[in-house]
This record gives sequence, C-alpha cells and structure tokens, in this order.
Amino acid sequence: EPLGDFPRQSARVGGNPRSRFQRPFRSGGRDRGRGGRPDRGGDRGGDRGRGRGRFERRPGGGGGYQQNRGHHGSAGHGHSRRPQLISEMLKAGQEVVVQIAKEPLGKKGARITSHVALPGRFLVYMPTIDHIGVSRKIASAENRSRLRRLVGEARGAYPGGFIVRTAAGEATDEEIRTDIDFLGKTWNEIKHKHDERKAPAILHRDLNLVERILRDYVSDDFTAIWIDNEEEFAKVTEFVSRFQPKLVSRVKLYAKEQPIFEEFGIQHELDKALRAKVWLKSGGYIVINHTEALVAIDVNTGKFVGKGSTRLEDTIVKTNLEAVKEIVRQIRLRDLGGIIVVDFIDMEERRNRERVLSALQQALDQDKAPSKALSFNEFGLVCITRKRTKQALERVLCQPCPSCTGSGMVKSIPTLCYEIQNEARKMATANADSPNLTLRVHPEIAKALKTRESMLIDELEQTAHKHIIIQSDATLHWEQYDIY
Repeated sequence: EPLGDFPRQSARVGGNPRSRFQRPFRSGGRDRGRGGRPDRGGDRGGDRGRGRGRFERRPGGGGGYQQNRGHHGSAGHGHSRRPQLISEMLKAGQEVVVQIAKEPLGKKGARITSHVALPGRFLVYMPTIDHIGVSRKIASAENRSRLRRLVGEARGAYPGGFIVRTAAGEATDEEIRTDIDFLGKTWNEIKHKHDERKAPAILHRDLNLVERILRDYVSDDFTAIWIDNEEEFAKVTEFVSRFQPKLVSRVKLYAKEQPIFEEFGIQHELDKALRAKVWLKSGGYIVINHTEALVAIDVNTGKFVGKGSTRLEDTIVKTNLEAVKEIVRQIRLRDLGGIIVVDFIDMEERRNRERVLSALQQALDQDKAPSKALSFNEFGLVCITRKRTKQALERVLCQPCPSCTGSGMVKSIPTLCYEIQNEARKMATANADSPNLTLRVHPEIAKALKTRESMLIDELEQTAHKHIIIQSDATLHWEQYDIY
C-alpha cells in the first residue's frame, strides 16, 4: 500500500540533507510536514501511512538514507531559498535508496520517494524525517501523551520520526517498544544490504497480501479468520501469534468440500461488484461507470414508487439516502479512487440536499482511505475525491474486451455495411480485370448484406460492373472483413 499523508517529498534526493526540512512538504496543495500540526488528517499517518515495503537501490540518485542519517532538525524557516531543480540534486552514476510510494496505475508509472516509511502493527517508522504524529482517532489526551513519550524515547536509538497508528490506542507500553525495535532493526538491515549490494537491487519487501491484511485490518471486531489451506493456516497462526496473540484462537482451518468463496458468498459478491448496475433493496438502483478521468455514479428510483407517502420528494429522498450507503460500500468494495462524481436524483428542498450530503459524509468517515465530498453544485452533482492507492477491483479482475478493446461499443451493422461498400468500390477500381468481387465478412454482416442492406450490394454491382460474392466467416471479428 502506498504512503499516507505523513511528510514526504517524492523524487527529491541528494543535495543538502537539511534543505528538505526547511519548508513544509506539499503534495496536492496540502501541508504535510508542518511540525506544529502533526495530527492533521485523522489517521492519515496511521492506518493510511503504510509504505509499499519495497526499497530499491537505484543508480542516478545521491546518497539515499546516508545523507539523512542522524538528522533531527526541521528548522530553517528563517531564510528563504529557491526551489532546487532535480538536475541539481541528482547526478548520473549516483546511487539512492528509494521506496515505491504508489504502484503503477493504468498508464501512469510507479511513484517513488527517498523518504522511506516502514509500517508496523502500531507504528510507521520514517528514518529520514524528523516528525512525530499520533492518529487523531486516538481521542484520549492522556493516551496520546503516553504514546508520544514512548516513541520520543526511541529516537535516541532510532533517528527519524514515527507515526502512531490507530491500533496503538489499546496497545501496552511493551507492545509499542517491541514494534519500535522491530522497525528499527528492519531499517538497520536495509542499510546493511545497501552497503553490500550494487544498484539496482531490491533491499526489502513488505509482507505478502495475507500478512498485510492481518497486520492492518484484523481487530477484535473479527469473530473468525478462515483459511482453506493447511500450509497457509500454519503460517497465519504463527504470524498472528506474533502480532496479535489474543486473536490466535480465532484463526480456523476451513475443511468443507464446498469452496470457501461459495460457502461465504464471496464469489457472488465479486460477480456483483463487477456489474455496472447495483440494485437497492427498495427497488431503486445505481449505475457505476469507469472512465479514464473519473468514475461516474448515477442514482435512479427504478421500481421504487414510494411507500407511506404520496409526495414525490419523499420518495426521492428515501432513494438517495439508501443509495448513499450503497455508494460508499461499492467505493470501498471496488476500491474506487480519484474523482468520483455522483448524480443523485434531483431534490427541490435544500434541507433534503443537506440531509443527503450529511449522510454521505458520515458514511465516508468510516472509510480508511482519505476522501472528501463537496457540496451539491449547480447541476445537482456531488464530487468526491478519494485517495487512489491501487488498481480498482475491475482493473485487477478484468481485462479489455477483445471485441471492443475496452470501449464498450462496436460499429453497428449499417455502419459496417456502408463502410464495406466504400472499400469494395476502391477495390473494384484497382482490380478492373476480374469479373467478380468477393466480400468475406462476419455471419451477421453477411446476413444483413443479403437482406435489409441488399440494396447496397445491388448499387455496388451496377457501379463496379462486377458480380459480388458474399462469404460468411464465423472466425472473423465483428468489424473485420476481407475484400478480394
């Protein structure tokens, strides 16, 4: 998972090691490194501040962690400096330790950063940044002070900074210290490998998918963790015993003959998550469409005509409120990110729009990914921005359609028939000696050319002075044809 909202500065490496800390780091127009506001953004440095866990030693950078080691100050606000160019900080042949901050998405390549972040169960260790932050979801001032004191004590042995995650709110002092030691030793191992290996080289990988889920998501709220493989069951049991020993008894081996996805209805949910239309219990529905720039969600009343009220406005509000819960659920389930535009059913009364917007904001607050919902605009649309951390479920489980190449559309039969007629005219002129002209087309196109579009063939024979032969070939793509 990519880095969260703790201070970072992607693609800025080398140069003066103090220069990185002279100004707040900004990304997307937001202050991410102001020392006086370490808790901004709730748990955005906590549950959302988890690095990808892959570190590479790459040529073309300057010094990596070695240039930041032992640095504790974030001062330097007293004088201004011009922004440094990347060409001034990176020189050909230099080496730098970088972390994958964001995996490739679509046509966008991976984002890397020289500010390493090592995620643990309760903390995120940032060895190159002098910053301590505590998740805002930890409400107790006494508990926050305790956690700050614990991580502050560790900075002598492990320079840099820490983000205290939400899970640390119920952790003991010993558990926090154990997490600190684990992360500190992991960083020391990375540095040791850096000294031994030649770039480019992978210095560290994060936990696998199963272990990351167990580390980042499993809590006391889970009643059971089912595993359908004995080997993985043993690994998970051992892992949980180290990270969350009190939950070991909840790890269970699934031994039924029916596939585990079928038993718990997961396959059915996956199938529904790949459909554009999602039905609501009331009879309404939402339609989710992906585009290159954004995700569009449309809300419709469908079969819901209202119960207990004759006012159309009441029916619309009920449908919108029900749609809010399902929309946020689908956003999380499908892992939708970037810009999401929701077209709710138009409501005339302002208080109803505010009611729907409030319900949307409350539902989004339960989402761990950073998100923000804007008010209804003049067109009645609500825009949501959600941090895109990885590929959406549809992009992971599906591939572009071989027929339409992902566009969702193919040329219509009349369009193809006219196109074939035009191409055939060109071929007839180029091949004037032959008395025949053969059209090899898809069966459905051949059927149309012989029936409702037969006038095109008649016209072609008259103008080209050739006999037209139509051949049907089921192996051809819908839009493919041969003329000879």
